[in-house]
Amino acid sequence: MHTFYIDEKIHCLSDVRTLLEPDCRIELGHEAMERITKCRDYLDKRMENQVEPIYGITTGFGSLCNVAVGAADLSKLQENLVMSHACGTGDEVKEDIVRLMLALKVKSLSYGYSGVRLETVQRLVDFFNHGVTPVVYSQGSLGASGDLAPLANMSLPLLGMGDFDYRGERYSGEELENIFGWKPLKLSSKEGLALLNGTQFMLAHALWSLCHAKRLSSLADKIAALSFDAFDGRIEPFTPGVHEIRPHSGQITTAEMMNIYLEGSEIIDRPKEHVQDPYSFRCIPQVHGATKDALSHIEGVFITELNSATDNPTILPDEDLIISAGNFHGQPLAINLDFLAIAMAELGSISERRTYQLIAGKRGLPSFLIAHPGLNSGFMIPHYTAASIVSQNKQLCTPASVDTIDSSQGQEDHVSMGGNAATKCVKVIHNVESLLAIELLNAAQALEFRRPLRTSPILEEFVAEYRDVVPFIDEDEVMYHHIRRSILFLRNQK
Repeated sequence: MHTFYIDEKIHCLSDVRTLLEPDCRIELGHEAMERITKCRDYLDKRMENQVEPIYGITTGFGSLCNVAVGAADLSKLQENLVMSHACGTGDEVKEDIVRLMLALKVKSLSYGYSGVRLETVQRLVDFFNHGVTPVVYSQGSLGASGDLAPLANMSLPLLGMGDFDYRGERYSGEELENIFGWKPLKLSSKEGLALLNGTQFMLAHALWSLCHAKRLSSLADKIAALSFDAFDGRIEPFTPGVHEIRPHSGQITTAEMMNIYLEGSEIIDRPKEHVQDPYSFRCIPQVHGATKDALSHIEGVFITELNSATDNPTILPDEDLIISAGNFHGQPLAINLDFLAIAMAELGSISERRTYQLIAGKRGLPSFLIAHPGLNSGFMIPHYTAASIVSQNKQLCTPASVDTIDSSQGQEDHVSMGGNAATKCVKVIHNVESLLAIELLNAAQALEFRRPLRTSPILEEFVAEYRDVVPFIDEDEVMYHHIRRSILFLRNQK
């Protein structure tokens, strides 16, 4: 059991990985509860004598910001907001991403700038800790007024509406009371807006993608080293001095890892007939390294967002201010989600090129990595699959963040499209995982044609572990099973 204390500031991605653990629990610390209560008390006191309209608290929303709402209808205003904005459609969002959305919403509200009641935040905590996962859909966010539609769908069960998953079964929001004894919440002023404004849909996808991107980036080096040795590559391009004179951090790190993975290889030590290798092998440090540097920058942006309050209006109790501003705008996330997709797509692109080189019948390897090509197609079509995935990634990497569209009768006239950047980034991550799995399938096969020579001890151990789930292929057989097992093998790597 892992307990994540919401009071604590998150400094690195390892904290986010804790939130993604199935047995993780979250807990509001004393300081967080004090901040939440202080802000709510300030808002209630302010409302006792408030005459001037306050956006979203005593007015309508969006272009209806100038329509006043009477004190008797303020709770209904917030309930109507959640109901009317729950317009998500498309595929259902993965449960682990929705759980992360819940935790991130709690985190954002815990800073005490949102005006929500403690019991509302605690109910979100209870959802997370009891495994109540609201049903959220992938389409509907413009990524600018916050992730309105998906966060509305996430919030519906608080009101006894919508749907949620629990222990593998689907329930309606009305059934929460029967299962847990939780009565539907009656929202107070500002609470619906605080729940719906915010970047938690984008950010949950972003953090999920980054966690997996970091893992795949590390695996890409190891798989590339295996492909490199199976291709009979030259070690010289990984010489430290080469990278010291172009000292990009990721490039240096990648070259170091290649040397570590290849140390002790008999194949590396034998004389070479060829003078140099294709770019997909020779430039591994430069390409993989650029992705590492991108991930490092992106992590800083995402962690900053995670430690931020992103709803609207912003309530500043110590300054006696309630300000309608724009912290819900997803542009920082949208740009960096596009950047993340591009950086990871490049790992997949160079992986596919190495796969192609391995099946091309070069350097003593048989065509399509099969002993009797012609009668057997061997590894011809796994490469086709890789090529099609790489092409799809190119299409998915068209930036979403350069797009915008008017909404709410022109009041919301520049949007980030961060929701679209987020969902397609997840697809790119899955695609890169498949591409690396296909490269591993080919690299392990190619290595066997170098026997009795052995690669490095690290890579021999890696291949031996892989052979427990995917065999050497002597003759043609159904291949998609092996690709799926390769994907699962990578997914289980630490």
